[in-house]
Amino acid sequence: MRLRTPSSGDILAVLRKAKGLRIRAGMGTHRFIGIWFVVVKERVFVRSWSVTPSGWYQKLVNDPCGVIKVADHEIAVRAVRIKDKALRDAVDRAYLDKYSTPGSLKYAQDLGSAKSRATTIELVPFSSSE
Repeated sequence: MRLRTPSSGDILAVLRKAKGLRIRAGMGTHRFIGIWFVVVKERVFVRSWSVTPSGWYQKLVNDPCGVIKVADHEIAVRAVRIKDKALRDAVDRAYLDKYSTPGSLKYAQDLGSAKSRATTIELVPFSSSE
């Protein structure tokens, strides 16, 4: 699978059909891990549930470039930390709406905790020439 940056519309169409995505923080060869995400106002957001010092979130804070995999797409992304309260509130609601099954709801609620809200990141597609 080659790294590419499809149009924003293409990405959003694929993401709207997906329950999760795989992310590799940084531009190295670290493995991809599965995480939950939401789309709010045509933008893609992720949060860390466990917030471990060696996890993907901390890696993106230190090096905001990474790659996501969704369906058959591999897309370079840049992480942008979000501090806006209203936007974080919208992300809370989106997690609860998207992950509302009995087995998922506890984790979606946990993603609305102060600890996880503080890790709110927007994933912005970019080309390696930027």
